[in-house]
This record gives sequence, C-alpha cells and structure tokens, in this order.
Amino acid sequence: MILVVAEQRGGMLNRATWEAIAAAQHAGSPVKVAVLGAAVDAVAAELGAADVSEVIAVNDPALKDYTADGFVQALHALISTEKPDRIFFPHTYQTRDFAPALAARLQRPLVTDVVAVKESAYVRPVFQGKLQADVTIDGPRPHLVTFQIGAFRADAMKKGTAAARVRTASVSIDPSKIRQKPEAPFKEAKQAVDLSQAERIVSVGRGIKGQEHLQLARQLAQAMGAELAASRPICDAGWLPMDRQIGSSGQTVAPKLYVALGISGAIQHLVGMKGARTIVAINKDPEAPIFEIADYGIAGDLFELVPAMIAELNK
Repeated sequence: MILVVAEQRGGMLNRATWEAIAAAQHAGSPVKVAVLGAAVDAVAAELGAADVSEVIAVNDPALKDYTADGFVQALHALISTEKPDRIFFPHTYQTRDFAPALAARLQRPLVTDVVAVKESAYVRPVFQGKLQADVTIDGPRPHLVTFQIGAFRADAMKKGTAAARVRTASVSIDPSKIRQKPEAPFKEAKQAVDLSQAERIVSVGRGIKGQEHLQLARQLAQAMGAELAASRPICDAGWLPMDRQIGSSGQTVAPKLYVALGISGAIQHLVGMKGARTIVAINKDPEAPIFEIADYGIAGDLFELVPAMIAELNK
C-alpha cells in the first residue's frame, strides 16, 4: 500500500498533492491519502474525489499551524499504525522541511525530487538536470519518496466512480515536544508568487533583448490571464525578481499553458517547465532546443508576433 501525504494550508490543497496521487496511482499499488491539520474534514472530502481506497483525516489542535516537529510526531504515529510499503509526498518547501526528519525517525531511506517510477527504481535528475539516475532502494520498507512538481500531471490523476471513504485517525501528539513557533509563511516581497500553482505562464529569455521590452511580455500575460516568469539570465540581470525564475535553480512549474518568448531552451530551464501540458515557443533560431519539447513552435521575431497575439486576444 502507498500512503500519499497531502499538503494543505488554511483548508486549501496544494495542487502538487494531486500530482503525488497520480504518481501513486501510476505505481500500481492500493493508495491511501492522509491529510493533517486542526480541521481538515472538508479537505479530506475533497481528496475523496480521487480513485483511492480511503482518505485519512488527522485532526489535532497541535497541527493547526504547520511545524516540522508536529508533522513528524503525527506521521510517525500514523505510519506505525497503517504500515504502508511506500510513502509519497509532493516535493514542496514544506515537505523538504520535515521529510528528512521523518525518515530519520523511521530509520528509512528518503529519495527526493523523483520524476518517474520504474518497476524497481525511481528516476531523479542529477548534475542540475543534465543526467537522470535510476535509484534502487535496499532494506526494509517503508521508504519515502518526494515527487518533483510537474513530473506527473494533476489532470492525469484518476477520479473514482464514487467518493472514497474518509476516516478520522487519532494520533498522539505531545505539544511540549514541538520546538518551533509557527509564524506566517515567509515571502520575500509583496509581489512574490508561487508559480507552481499558475495555470498559464508567459516566460521570457534573452531574446527579449532589453528590460524596456518586458512590458510587451507583461501585456501578453495580462491578455492571457497568465503569470510572468523568466529564465535565469533575466533574473540575474535584475530585470525580474528571483521569485519569477523558472529552472533548476528557480521554480519548477507545470501549468496548462507555457508560452516561452525568446528562450533558447538550456537544460537548466527545461527541467523547470517541461511538465507543462501545452508549450508554445517563439524564437528566431529554428534550431533552438526549446522546439524539441514545444507542442507549438514559431521560428520568428517575437517583436512582430507578440503584438499580433495581444491584438487577437483583446478582440
């Protein structure tokens, strides 16, 4: 049995949870989903739409606000009771905070940033995405696995013909052993954005030529109802804040639509956006690597094409 640990905040599910469930369904074992918090019954019911054997709601006042200590205590107790073979998580900032401590508490291996599941191995990128390694795990189960955002598409998750059973699990949490004091989630700036949750993204690269031309990309993004993002050189130059960077050293995204303007397609960028459902690329170089993964490609001048696109979208 695979236990997927869902991520929610304030009653809102992180979309990456659906991707982790899709990964578990792909792995071919019975799947259960656990969600932790102080009042997660509504979220648990939402998760019941997935084709899983059951959803486990872990309600406790000590879990009202996320802390690594609280989650490790709760999940250690739950795993000891449920005895899953594998435990899957979305590879989010929150998971990266508590999963290593949970693995240490369980004395079990943790494989992170997985992009595919084989019959006897997990596939994860190495050397900044230049290569992929097949990782096999020895020793007793359960083992823990986190899945890179975009590796499995949320819309590929199978829905059940009827709502899955929701069960409330009681776990013992000692509040005195929670060392962290919860605070509001950190944001670098007011304009900080979680691009992993965006459904549409317009991203710019060196082909935009100058900072003064970003307004053109902003207009396209506004017309599409999309977020504006960029490859690393744009953010390194200070033209856009670092929270807008996509790639191996930025955010990993999986939107329904990804429009790449003047992006050549270096591997460091591709690993951050190749999970997009539809990729549209505009680049003057017909040999640009971005065209190898694009669903639609236009070899042309973005300064001629983008204004025409904006005009059509605004009609």
